[in-house]
Amino acid sequence: MRLDAVSKRYGRGGWVLRDVHAEISPGDVVAFSGGNGAGKSTLLRILAGVSRPTSGSVTGRPTAVGYVPDRFSPQGRMSALSYLTHMGRIRGLPTRTAAQRARQLLDRLSPAGGEEAQLQTLSKGNAQKVALAQALIVRPGLLVLDEPWSGLDASAHGVLAEVMKEVAEAGGAVVFTDHRAAVVRAHATRSYTVRDGGVSAGPTGPGASARPVTEVLLTCPDSGRIPAPLDWSALDGVVSVSDQGTTTAVRVDQACSDALLLVALRQGWSVAGLVRDADGLRRHGHGR
Repeated sequence: MRLDAVSKRYGRGGWVLRDVHAEISPGDVVAFSGGNGAGKSTLLRILAGVSRPTSGSVTGRPTAVGYVPDRFSPQGRMSALSYLTHMGRIRGLPTRTAAQRARQLLDRLSPAGGEEAQLQTLSKGNAQKVALAQALIVRPGLLVLDEPWSGLDASAHGVLAEVMKEVAEAGGAVVFTDHRAAVVRAHATRSYTVRDGGVSAGPTGPGASARPVTEVLLTCPDSGRIPAPLDWSALDGVVSVSDQGTTTAVRVDQACSDALLLVALRQGWSVAGLVRDADGLRRHGHGR
């Protein structure tokens, strides 16, 4: 898939994007990073086919595209299962197949309230889970994710990472935006920076921009007091978060690990374990 000289503006306003060139290949996980207002969301809408460029061309877009927008605010009394089944039927699946696929995705993502939760009652994080499920209801050749980690709980962080890997390994491509450099380094095989409407290429290939990552295992203290919940993903340098039974594993850019530990201890968490350069140890075949 190629973007050649893609530019975008709305009406007679200023240019949101100008002369963008980018390439996305099967198996790629591509990150577009940049500050607020840089044009990332507009670019992703063009990639997904939701918006057309004012000038330039997009070629090679796969037939099956899954798109998760930066804001997904579903309304109405329709249940999550009914909504996803309906979306599957729109995408060409038989009703029974669509319902089966919807149940599999809801079981995997575990939104609060389960499959019968009404869309209008969903929190931001649970709405994000349904948004991800609708993007996957038909297996995508291109998965486009706009700030996909926003609002997700720790268990869903791990599922999202697995989904991105599965799509790429199946020969699809994944495109995502995130403002955190550590997340881009952890997940992207190719990266671009969006700034002032322009796009510049970053490092290419797995590990091209890798930096040491520390894995911190956090648990409740022996006193039994439950510490205050934290949005770990909002802290500087956090790459991923996953629940592991009684512990929460937080992978963080090594340069930011001391700051994360300080926050965790102040909020009443206990440190059950810590592995410096966790990715490096795994690459060399060592366990935790």
